[in-house]
Amino acid sequence: MAQTFLNLAQGVTGTLPTSNYVQGGITEADQWLVSSSFSATTNPIVNNWERVGLVGFSKIGTGMSQSSGIFTFPSTGIYKIFVVCSAFKSGDDRTISKRIFVTTNNSSYTEVAMADTSVSQVQSNNTHTSGSNTIYFDVTDTANCKVKFGFFTNNSSTYYTSNTVLLSNVMFIRMGDT
Repeated sequence: MAQTFLNLAQGVTGTLPTSNYVQGGITEADQWLVSSSFSATTNPIVNNWERVGLVGFSKIGTGMSQSSGIFTFPSTGIYKIFVVCSAFKSGDDRTISKRIFVTTNNSSYTEVAMADTSVSQVQSNNTHTSGSNTIYFDVTDTANCKVKFGFFTNNSSTYYTSNTVLLSNVMFIRMGDT
């Protein structure tokens, strides 16, 4: 059986038209951390949020805003939210969890994800652990779609963070249109 090849260039002259629907890449990307450690269940995590300021970091677009632990999105779209929770304990803690809660009505929040981990004391001082999770959130209305994060510990593990190296943090990336 003979193969037939189609020559796509044959008969084409000039330039090809472009579409207004071509995506120009990521339009929003931001990363936040909590600048001081704490050792209690906290929902939401309210204090000491700050945008990452490490060497080489730069947000794309307007960036997220935050008030009392509630994050507001700068524009509608599908957002990827990636959470890392680092903790430590001198002793045992069976459940250490950073949880993600969202609302679409700026009122009632629903838990949609958790990053669970635990520690068992294996040495005479602190044992460290971390967990992560990712969600996609369809932000259809920036006034009503919000996100918050909670830290849960059964045995007073410490939420571990630093503003000189990323330990516990959250990343927001707008992936595309809603």
